[in-house]
This record gives sequence, C-alpha cells and structure tokens, in this order.
Amino acid sequence: MAVRRAVVLVLDSAGVGELPDAARYRDEGSSTVPHVAAAVAGLRLPNLEALGLGRIVPIAGVTPLPHPEGAFGRMTEQSAGKDSTTGHWELMGLILPRPFPTYPHGFPPEIIRAFEQAIGRPVLGNRPASGTVIIDELGEEHRRTGYPIVYTSADSVFQIAAHEDVLPVHQLYEWCQTARRLLVGEHAVSRVIARPFVGQPGAFQRTDRRRDFSLEPLGRTVLDALTERGIPVYAIGKIGDLFAERGITESVHTHNDLDGLARTAEAARRVDRGLIFTNVVDLDTVYGHRNDVEGYARQLERIDAALGPILDAVGDETLLIITADHGNDPTTPSTDHSREYVPLLVHGPGIRRGTDLGTRQTFADAGVTVAAALGAPWLGPGSSFLEDGA
Repeated sequence: MAVRRAVVLVLDSAGVGELPDAARYRDEGSSTVPHVAAAVAGLRLPNLEALGLGRIVPIAGVTPLPHPEGAFGRMTEQSAGKDSTTGHWELMGLILPRPFPTYPHGFPPEIIRAFEQAIGRPVLGNRPASGTVIIDELGEEHRRTGYPIVYTSADSVFQIAAHEDVLPVHQLYEWCQTARRLLVGEHAVSRVIARPFVGQPGAFQRTDRRRDFSLEPLGRTVLDALTERGIPVYAIGKIGDLFAERGITESVHTHNDLDGLARTAEAARRVDRGLIFTNVVDLDTVYGHRNDVEGYARQLERIDAALGPILDAVGDETLLIITADHGNDPTTPSTDHSREYVPLLVHGPGIRRGTDLGTRQTFADAGVTVAAALGAPWLGPGSSFLEDGA
C-alpha cells in the first residue's frame, strides 16, 4: 500500500534491553529506557504509551495498553558495532559485517603526525576521554597555545575540540574535513566530529555548532532508492551528517532535541510527499554519555510532550515509525553506547492498530517498510512491517 509521506523518528540511544550478543560488547544487563524508568520511580510518557511503548517491555509508569493506537515491537541489530552511524545505516538497509576501527589507546603516531603536518601545529590529548572532562583538563592550555584537542571514545570517532574564540568554527570544520581525508583504509573511522566550545576555565561549555563528518555509506541505502525514484528525503538533526548528505534532498541542522521535534512537526505540515527522517541526539550526548539518569528521564518526558504536534500533523495518512539506533544505559558504570534492542512503534496506513510486530531480525525492516510504503523498489535486507500489520 503506497502512501505519499513517511516520518522516521530516531530517539538516539533509547534502547529497551540487552541483545543476545551484548556480552561480546561488555554490555550485559544494559536496558536503557526500562532502567531509567525504574531509577526515577516511573516515567510519564502518555504519547509513547498510547502508541504501545508499554507493550514492548515493562517500563515503570508506562501502562501496557491492551489496545494501543500503534503497532509495536522491537528490532535486533545485525551489524557489527553499536554506534550511531552503524545503527542509522542499518535502519536504512545497509548492514555492516565488520565494525569501524576504534582506538582505546589513542590514535597511532602516523595518523597524528600526518594531521599535525596538515594543520601546521601540534595537538593536545590524543586519548579516549569524556568530551566535557577533556576540555576542562586541556581547555586552558588550548586557549594559551592554539593547539586543538584531539580525543576519541569507545566509538569509532576522531573528535576535535576548539574554543570558538581561539579557532573560528569554519576553520574547525576545515580541520575536520582534513582529518576525514586522512582517515581512510584501515583507519577509516565512522565519524570525525567538530566539538566547538566557549567559556572560561572552570566553566567551559560545548556549543550546538557540533558537526559530524561521516564516511559516505559503504553501499546502497533506502535513501538512495528513494531519491533515485524522485521521492524527496528531508533530513532533520544529524541525519545529513550520518549519511554524508547522500540520498538526501534537504538537510536541516538543529539546536537541540526540542528544536528537532518542532522542525519535524513543521515538515510534516509542509511536506506533501517523501520521507522525513529525524534524529534527536541529546538523550545520548547530553545525558547518556554523562550517566545523568534524572536528566535522561526528564528529557524522555520532554520528548514525549513534543510528540503531540507531530502526531497531530501526521494524522492517519502518514506512515510514522519511532525507534532508536542503540542504547546508552546511564544506570550502568559505562558511559558508552550499549548493545540493545531498539523500540519499534508504527502508526499509519497499512498498519493495524494494536498489532504485535514481535522481535524483528534487523533494523533494516524499518527501511524496507519505508521503501514499500512510498513505492520505491528495494532489494536489500529486511522485511516490511506492512506484511505483518496490514
């Protein structure tokens, strides 16, 4: 059943329980949304509850409604890895058999030397670190010397932090593009990330002018299939960055989650045909990576409240899919992503309300469903929800 419009909303890091292979990633016991809910004695998420969130997994405060407005289930990640790029690519039909490279001891000397030669100055850091911690530790030296702060994490990322008064943001972006060109072959990291910050020692703050410079997808995605068919793709949040702008018609960067959700509601009112693909990232970057359980809970509730205008805008004529890309359980000692199932809530034409879609074998089922709904031929992995929820 073809429709004119689809919305895919990714709640970054909102996992719902450890995958069977979680032990391989040292993520045993992770269950982001249920654990957060238990830690704060219950969440108030009326919109997600109405769509069927409580039927996926027990979540304190969220009622498992016997007849929810949407279809519900969970999806399994088949790709190797647990980062945002891998998760989003799989959502759009590209499964990676090997993980991106990571650097638990910092980047090798040949990479750092090449980068320093290219930008004409040394770097500070070059180690895995929390972004907020490393700018507290090295921000003052950076301001005094002008040397950028380079760091990584458990994810496949090369991050460059610089104070906006020391290095203009456009120059930071250019240096990130330089790093992106250098990081190829065995060192082809998933993302190079610009991390601008402001403020004084002891009170440094990262700004919303972060940019991600991702690898171009290593194969075809549903976004390619849509745009090749003349079906527009509107990317909101960091979607454009994660796909290196490939297969995207219009890309909008946002200031925060609520801005992204407002832009999604506006696009749903404005766009007559195509896919609106949104990521809201603060759950992950602001709260998950900092193990801020209370903040994560309150942000989930703010997101749920902001879903109201989106639900009003999409009505019953738009295919709506709400999901996630990985977990990031702030109740565990780890501050990194976690290998988890992601929630699946679906509403719209071709979807029978209250249908249990079960445990899907791959995130790619989301992309297959979008392609089928919008009438774009797709021969990649996955199976459509429309076959189960019609």
